[in-house]
Amino acid sequence: MINIKIILMASILLGSINAPLAKNVAQPASPSERKEIPKITLKNLSPPYKDYDYFQGSETYGFQFNATSFSLINAWWLAEVSTLVYADEKFVRPRFDRLGLTEVRYFDKLGTQCYVASNDKFAIVAFRGSEIWKRNKKFDPGKVMADLKADVDIWLTDWQNGGKVHRGFKEALEEILPDLLPYIEILDDRGCKIWMTGHSLGGALATLCADLYGNVQGVYTYGSPRVGNETFKEDLNIKIYRIVNNDDIVPRIPSLGVYVHVGELKFIDHDGTIRDTVAVKKKPVNQPRDELYGQDRSGRNGNSFKGFVPSAFRDHVPLLYTIHIWNNIIENRE
Repeated sequence: MINIKIILMASILLGSINAPLAKNVAQPASPSERKEIPKITLKNLSPPYKDYDYFQGSETYGFQFNATSFSLINAWWLAEVSTLVYADEKFVRPRFDRLGLTEVRYFDKLGTQCYVASNDKFAIVAFRGSEIWKRNKKFDPGKVMADLKADVDIWLTDWQNGGKVHRGFKEALEEILPDLLPYIEILDDRGCKIWMTGHSLGGALATLCADLYGNVQGVYTYGSPRVGNETFKEDLNIKIYRIVNNDDIVPRIPSLGVYVHVGELKFIDHDGTIRDTVAVKKKPVNQPRDELYGQDRSGRNGNSFKGFVPSAFRDHVPLLYTIHIWNNIIENRE
């Protein structure tokens, strides 16, 4: 099992501050078109993606806030939200407003950030993933270290609703609970359906928060690590859809055995198709597993692997989750 500290530190080293995205982010598509899978390189590995046209197509595919089973449309919406919330508040607010989610509250502590966007029908509670993925002028070393502490503090600790959970995740969530839970209760009392989501660390926090609050319509996580032990899983009474993109390394940690996954798996295979089980791709003879997958290996000056990102890190990129899910909506409609 790969050590989580090595994984997280490698993520820091792979990022680049203010990386231009124009040539590497999928171009907008009409509500009837597939989106091109972007080339993921060291320059666009890390969010936020400020050149991406968020929620393009939401006018055609509205959020199904009363859904009681898995919805591709909801999976796409919440993947977009989970990607968006890596950006700063000034960038995020107008994009929620575009969706008709005109009431937005931002909860910001050193190690945990969360947006709650709502209207009179539903509310989306979205937790940001690790700050180590964020690269912009406001890069905050203090938040990076707080996230690292949350991620690597893998000791199990008692959980209020039964079982044991990752101590770092629990402590990160507890930073904002005194402010967050009363606000969610207000929205709930108004009749809003409560939805929770997040990518990476954000998915782990969404899982814990949903279990603690209880009255949630649904939870969608993307590239989430394991959160708790078998007893935690058995005592969980909420609907969680756990989406994993192909070789994404983060869902493989912490180690299997002590920790287990929760929720219903939706697996995005190597071809971008969403399945209910992990698809094992047969590796062609003498051909790299991830060849031709959005990679430009031509390079210059004979460096054929310039900008190459291993599939384990590439597949964790939140933008790939939203684009793959969008393409599945289009393919299923056809």
